[in-house]
Amino acid sequence: MTEGPAVPLDRPVLDAIAALAALDGEGPVLVASDFDGVLAPLVDDPSASRPTPGASAALTRLAALPPGRARTALVSGRNLAALAELSSPPAGVLLVGSHGAERGAVLGSGAVETLPFALEPDQADALRAVSDGLEAIAGPVDGAWVEHKPSAAVLHTRRCSPEDARRSVEAAVELGASLPVHTMQGKDVVEIAVVETSKGQAIDALRAELGAVAVVYLGDDVTDERAFAVLHEGDLGIKVGPGETVARVRVSTTDDAAEVLAVLAEHLER
Repeated sequence: MTEGPAVPLDRPVLDAIAALAALDGEGPVLVASDFDGVLAPLVDDPSASRPTPGASAALTRLAALPPGRARTALVSGRNLAALAELSSPPAGVLLVGSHGAERGAVLGSGAVETLPFALEPDQADALRAVSDGLEAIAGPVDGAWVEHKPSAAVLHTRRCSPEDARRSVEAAVELGASLPVHTMQGKDVVEIAVVETSKGQAIDALRAELGAVAVVYLGDDVTDERAFAVLHEGDLGIKVGPGETVARVRVSTTDDAAEVLAVLAEHLER
């Protein structure tokens, strides 16, 4: 006997899921989601982030579907290694790290197969300048720290006081403007990348590679708006939490997001 939904979903969400599951096309439904703030609650220590039990269970169900019916992907700003370690995804899940700069897939053994990635010499020089500059900004600020990725560096200010966070963010944005790089702001982060990527570009690439008939995307951050913006009329964008969005529907919490994935899995299993 299975338990009922922990969180009731609004009718627009349920109707949209039912319409997607009823599609009869030549390709799978791509179910893609951000990790932090969607599958895993936001926490002050990023290394402590873990998916909720409901999200893990739903991902396992989705990943077990025939590849012609559905494909599942995690699309995150985290680097690929951290995303794989913290999310513990089941076999078959596609992984997109660093906002699309890194790609991989979870194999049946649980290992992650990664696509080759390398920077050009000028990009490597720019990344060193970005990393050194952000470390100089974060060094004297209590609670600020810098995350280093293969193609970017990220200033984190979640643990800072509001005033320290404001000044640090302003300094990071100024640093980005002074270099041939790409700056993105999210929740308590400023990411400066030397490769132009976005979650929207990643979704477009996955759609084309898989021949997906439709895309479901769940996100909570400003950077997820780029993914919502590339969705087609028959797709479904789901914003998790508050904030302006171009997504079609909204749910409130990570528990809601897990329930969305569970209901979607139930429909796709039919």
